[in-house]
Amino acid sequence: MTKDINQMTKAELQAEIEKLKAAKATMLTMKVSQKGAVSVYGMGRFPVTLYKSQWEKLLGSADDIKSFIESNQEKLAEKA
Repeated sequence: MTKDINQMTKAELQAEIEKLKAAKATMLTMKVSQKGAVSVYGMGRFPVTLYKSQWEKLLGSADDIKSFIESNQEKLAEKA
C-alpha cells in the first residue's frame, strides 16, 4: 500500500522521484509538430521529427536497419 505523501520520509520521497525520472527516461512520447510532422521524444536530448512519408520509409526499412546494426555491432556505441 502506498503511503500518503505527508507520511513519507525525505529518503522515501527522493527514491520515488528517482523512480519517476527513470520511468520518464525510458518512455517514448509523440506529438504532431506545428508543421504536421511526427516528433518522437525520449530518445535523446532533442526529438526525432520526420514527416509521415519519411516515417513510413524508415519503418519500411526496419529489417534492413536491424540487419545493418547486427552486422556492425562491434563498431557501434550504445547510449543508455
